[in-house]
Order: sequence, then structure tokens, then C-alpha cells
Amino acid sequence: MIFPLGCLALVFPRVVLALVWFFGNDYLGRAYGSWLWPLLGFIFLPLTTLTFAYATHSMSQGGSVSSLGWLLTVIALLVDIGITGRSHAKYRRREVDD
Repeated sequence: MIFPLGCLALVFPRVVLALVWFFGNDYLGRAYGSWLWPLLGFIFLPLTTLTFAYATHSMSQGGSVSSLGWLLTVIALLVDIGITGRSHAKYRRREVDD
């Protein structure tokens, strides 16, 4: 079940984050401890938010996230920043052309 949801998260991370938030039995709350960080993650870094929650639940050893979990979180952060930067660059180009 987690593989199709993970593939969908790469294309529609906000949709998957909302589904996990609504149907995840406090999955995000246990990973972050409050609702503020997942809300900010939904707005700014949705894939990173999902990846950190996954790393906390599935890749943790003794309450701390493993090295592989942190690596995946950093990769998700880079993907989130890349997506944001690319769309902003398109917006700037379109603004200059007009």
C-alpha cells in the first residue's frame, strides 16, 4: 500500500499529504508533535514533510531517524526546492517577455 502512495506523492505531494493528514491516524502528529510543522510543510515543502514523517516512523532506530532517513529527507528537500525554483524562474521569464 505504501508504494503506490509514495509514487503518487512524487507527482501530487500536497494531495497525498492531505490524505495522510485526514486518514493517517495521527501519523503526522506523532512524527512532528504538533500541527504547525505539517501545516507549514503543506504550504512550502510538502514532499519533505511526507519524507520526514516516513523516516520517523519507518526508518527510526531507538527514537532517532537513521542516516538513510536523513538522506531521503535531504533529497526530498532538494526536490521541493528545485520544483519551487523552476516555477519561479518560469514566472520571471514570462514577466520579462510581457
